Amino acid sequence: MSEPVQMFDTAAARRIDAQATAALGGDGYVLMQRAGQAGWHCVLQHWPQARRIVVVCGPGNNGGDGYVLARFARQSGRDVRVLHLEDAAPRTALAQRACTDYLAVGGQVELSIDCLQQADLIVDALFGIGLSRAPQAADAALIQAINEVPVPVFALDVPSGVDAVSGDVPGAAVRAARVLQFIVPHRGLHTGAALECAGQRLLADLDVPAAAFEGVPPAALRWARGVLASQLPRRRINTHKGESGHVLCVGGNLGSGGAVMLSAEAALRSGAGLVSVATQAAHVGPLLARCPEAMVHAVTSAPALAPLLARASVVALGPGLGQDDWAQALWSIAVDAGKPLVIDADALNLLAAAPRVVPHAILTPHPGEAAHLLGCDMAGIQRDRFAAAQALVERYGAVVVLKGAGTVVAAPGQVPRVIAAGNPGMAVGGMGDLLTGAIAALCAQGLALFDAASSGALLHGLAGDAAVAEGERGLLPRDLLPHLRTLANP
Repeated sequence: MSEPVQMFDTAAARRIDAQATAALGGDGYVLMQRAGQAGWHCVLQHWPQARRIVVVCGPGNNGGDGYVLARFARQSGRDVRVLHLEDAAPRTALAQRACTDYLAVGGQVELSIDCLQQADLIVDALFGIGLSRAPQAADAALIQAINEVPVPVFALDVPSGVDAVSGDVPGAAVRAARVLQFIVPHRGLHTGAALECAGQRLLADLDVPAAAFEGVPPAALRWARGVLASQLPRRRINTHKGESGHVLCVGGNLGSGGAVMLSAEAALRSGAGLVSVATQAAHVGPLLARCPEAMVHAVTSAPALAPLLARASVVALGPGLGQDDWAQALWSIAVDAGKPLVIDADALNLLAAAPRVVPHAILTPHPGEAAHLLGCDMAGIQRDRFAAAQALVERYGAVVVLKGAGTVVAAPGQVPRVIAAGNPGMAVGGMGDLLTGAIAALCAQGLALFDAASSGALLHGLAGDAAVAEGERGLLPRDLLPHLRTLANP
């Protein structure tokens, strides 16, 4: 069993750094030397054969970390060069001190990017957490030159050009094979466009005292596989199906019967005791043939849905629902029934068309649906996925699962959670229907809405990672079903 990992934004990271410096006697160079040395040890561990190393340094303290690393590399006998732009000499007192110490051991500084072509390894110490805008022209050209060299790139703290708070990449950004974060994990490196730049993310805690974290709350929590064991305990020996809840899946308009069946199967494989399906009459036979464990009902009107809602513990609303009169009638009665809801797909579009607070619901939008719900464009959602999830929470009063690379789960009054699972092969129609069913099943088994949303998203992502062993292209939602069962029993 493992606990969620605390992650921080830039303001918190700076405060922790300041408190750590104070606790260590007030000399910030102590932490800078530890950071540079940790970076050098990482080089030795992962690239021991690299003999020619170019460290690209910026004018701030991230550049100072780079000068310290370069000094250790120089002292070990490596052919090391520091590269900085002509107007980017060290500006902070700490960076100047680190540069002086580097030069004192015979270190060399280059002003031309030509030296990049001779490198076995490039170390990015250009900006760190200090940049939240697109790099200016000269810096962008330098970043492009780094990315064009066919050697590994190792970033110190944050790949330059990535916003460590939001995960946005507003312009040019270094694409690093590995990133060594200092003291704390940066939440922005774990979602959205940042994942394209932040390869393997490592952490050096620099042995800072615990007092450095006093009064600094995390900005997000990282949920990985080990968390599931605490969320999904073993069942009692003397249990029965009623204790595992009854999920009602509502959807499957004409031509979309597969969507609601995927949700139903995912709910069953994720441990729901009973699963019913309310759908169009034309789909009843095929769905029963596909999954006889589900109780499939032809529902032609809202009154026909009422007795099914009465028996349900949780309602999974939206997969294949459509937006016609039939869909709107079922949507209205389901939302007003007062049952816990997992709202997805067309149900999200119906909610966007007539916004209302739904405090008993979990919304599961992809970025396009989130944009519709907030009345903005998808690019705005992706620029800051944390802010977008929080805006959805505030507008609809619900738990929100903002899907995508580094799924963000948010809820009223809670620290957001980032799901450390999933892969590009899951970008295919029907994957969201599985997620809806999995979350509904965990809610039916007694998890609170926020925990059910988080655990369901993690379970779904891990199942996708297990199923992708044979390749990302061609991965189908139903390939995940056996893995859902395995992973739901940690």
